[in-house]
Amino acid sequence: MTEVRRSVVVNAGADHAFKVFTEKFMTWWPPAHHIGDADLKDVVVEPREGGRWYEIGTDGAECDWGAVKAYEPPARLLLAWHLNGDWDYDPDPARASEVEITFTPEGSGTRVELVHRNFERHFTKPERLREGVSGEGGWGGILLGFQRAFV
Repeated sequence: MTEVRRSVVVNAGADHAFKVFTEKFMTWWPPAHHIGDADLKDVVVEPREGGRWYEIGTDGAECDWGAVKAYEPPARLLLAWHLNGDWDYDPDPARASEVEITFTPEGSGTRVELVHRNFERHFTKPERLREGVSGEGGWGGILLGFQRAFV
């Protein structure tokens, strides 16, 4: 199954871009993109390999999205994506795709490249998931929102 690859150049150094991506998710993430019942309050990427990647709703409920597979500031973040094609959490790591984000200095800014791969690992509707993250509301639009956080 084809990987989804998107990139933007942000007006910031790699260290700052990495911190905004991992520590200030809500400054750029679309608030409608959540799986919990309540509105989205925050998204947490725990700053270590083996850490959790999850949302916190306005009701305080936590919903896991995945796990941190590699945390290498300011150059690389690798996340396990545990949401299947129905946007439900699947805890089995063997059925998780991967989202790799790299931060590479380019001119006076940083190229942020995101690659979402291994959709075939998902048990439930992998093609629907790939279509969702590659579509208009997917990674391309989300990364444009990330880019706007630096204007």
